[in-house]
Amino acid sequence: MSLITVSGYGLLAAFIFYTLSFFGFFIALAGSKFSKRDPKEHKQRWAKIGYSLSVVGFAGHLVYFVARWVYGGHIPVSNMYEYMTFFSLTIAFAFLVFYLLFRSPLLGLFCTPLAMIMIAYAAVFPKDVQPLIPGLQSKWLMIHVTTAALGEAFFAIGFVAGVMYLLKTINFQSKQKSDVRQQRGVEFTLFVILMVVVFAGSVFTFNSFGYQAQFVKKTVNVVGSETSVSEEKINYVLPPIVKPYQSELVKSDSFLGLKKPLFTAPAWMEGVNAGRKLNTIIWTILFSAIIYLLLRLVLRRSLGSAIHPILKDIDEQDLDEISYRTIAIGFPIFTLGALIFAMIWAAQAWGRFWGWDPKETWALITWLFYAAYLHLRLSRGWHGLKSAWLSVIGFLLVMFTLVGVNLLLSGLHSYAGV
Repeated sequence: MSLITVSGYGLLAAFIFYTLSFFGFFIALAGSKFSKRDPKEHKQRWAKIGYSLSVVGFAGHLVYFVARWVYGGHIPVSNMYEYMTFFSLTIAFAFLVFYLLFRSPLLGLFCTPLAMIMIAYAAVFPKDVQPLIPGLQSKWLMIHVTTAALGEAFFAIGFVAGVMYLLKTINFQSKQKSDVRQQRGVEFTLFVILMVVVFAGSVFTFNSFGYQAQFVKKTVNVVGSETSVSEEKINYVLPPIVKPYQSELVKSDSFLGLKKPLFTAPAWMEGVNAGRKLNTIIWTILFSAIIYLLLRLVLRRSLGSAIHPILKDIDEQDLDEISYRTIAIGFPIFTLGALIFAMIWAAQAWGRFWGWDPKETWALITWLFYAAYLHLRLSRGWHGLKSAWLSVIGFLLVMFTLVGVNLLLSGLHSYAGV
């Protein structure tokens, strides 16, 4: 059995055991009503099972990581598939550490799905192990990317605790304007999480069924008195609602009667893949809206109000403390990885410390936001609800830097989305 096969089995095992761990924590919290055991004993027993399963999942995740590293000859963080699987690994690590400190099954109930979502999101990208491009052949690849991902993982745990705090403390029955704004904010956050899940699920589903659409873009190149025509092929995984600018349809499988694009991407969207990215965003929003409305119809209430009763026995002060501590730990690690180490590597690779590349810019915005969070927390006493909202917004910035920048913008870090 080759190392790459071992690596694949390791990641699959990680996903399976994270899923089983989630159900273990769920039974710990919800199953006491149907158990003849003492509720406290039942909760502790299944929480231990859930945590043990997550440890096994983490071990499988490490097998994936080490086997792929040995097989490829370099640390597997050089593209979006590798980075997101490593990001999931660091989230699992941060969860395992903080669970030992707070012993909260609810933390497992929310963190294990986050690790699973990141693995599922990674699965939509090419999995082939490829040699590093010249720009990535540096020891700073490991130093910069691993520390940045670890810092973001602690932000992820802070986000989870912040979301739980909001779901616990917001009054979902109130009709007052301030409460309604809070309710809408939570629903939007849950909808964004749903969009990430739907994006991964939709691309994976269409890939599994072998859906394909292809466009070709011809470009006339004039060099002196010579004229040549070059062709670029653009492959779609999702049905083409929008086609790339100045391109022609070569092939498109029919989906729900949709055989050809409805419109063309605007001219200002630069890059051969801009139309495909816009198409992906449109389908993600459309599918997410449909699933969200179906969930609302089934539950007959908002998602936030449906989750709210699960958190009735949790101490919101613990959630507030978890959120603050994780961000306080993650911030200096993120500072080193995403800014300082990144600038040192940029100076060596590109001859400048800073160039306002989209990824660099949004990493700086994220850093400034978390710096403001810590300042407001420590000097202005922003605890509780305000602190929770900042932890949620901060991680949404992290996800936009990881996902949104690759989908919407192009720059020197675009190789990561290929």
